[in-house]
Amino acid sequence: MKIIAKTLEEAYLKASRELNRSVVELNIKVIQNPKNGFLGFFKKDAIIEILDLPNLSPNKQENQAKKEISISQKVKNKSNSKKSELKIENFSNILYQVETGLKNLLASNFFEIDIVEISKFNSDTIYIKLDGKDSALLIGKEGHRYKAFLCLLHNWISIKYGLNIRLEIAEFLKNQENMIKNYLNDYIIPRVKEHSRAQTKLLDGILINIALEQLKAEFPNKYIGVKSSKNGKFIVIKECKKND
Repeated sequence: MKIIAKTLEEAYLKASRELNRSVVELNIKVIQNPKNGFLGFFKKDAIIEILDLPNLSPNKQENQAKKEISISQKVKNKSNSKKSELKIENFSNILYQVETGLKNLLASNFFEIDIVEISKFNSDTIYIKLDGKDSALLIGKEGHRYKAFLCLLHNWISIKYGLNIRLEIAEFLKNQENMIKNYLNDYIIPRVKEHSRAQTKLLDGILINIALEQLKAEFPNKYIGVKSSKNGKFIVIKECKKND
């Protein structure tokens, strides 16, 4: 089975959705790497081929999906203490499985990337640090490949293990966090302290998540929410009301 998409990340996600499998469960061969071409000419899409896929009938795929949902719902219905005990007990095994799956995923890619660290960040989050010769390529212009790769990993790890991930490639995440921290300290936090309210500039997906985390830590008793406009998303900070 062949999958064609504009980027390898999109091809992986498309294969995962169509086959109802996580990416690490698929034996993927890269047939063609994408190329931007020159002045619109000679542009090439990414082409991947799924090898040795076990035969699953639609009913079996549906039953498997229902089974995963059922398991996920059962885990959610347990008490927080039970979930914590379960995660602590299985975390080392999960880390091993994630590392094995990530090695297989990176082996099917053309990027020269090393797994530096996979560890427990907190009870609900796995920390993944990658680095290597092609770190800048995996991050991409304005972090677009980082976001796609983060989405791919999240779809796998969140669905299979019910955990979040904190992905660091080289020092991209650290630099983004420092940039947002400086922006909030220079402009937003002083305004909130003086006027009890403020709103940020337009922020994209990863930056808005970083800003939310930092603002909630700084102002735990204030309303902090994401708002949308026709141009993008921003964060509003104000006094809490009963209906907020």
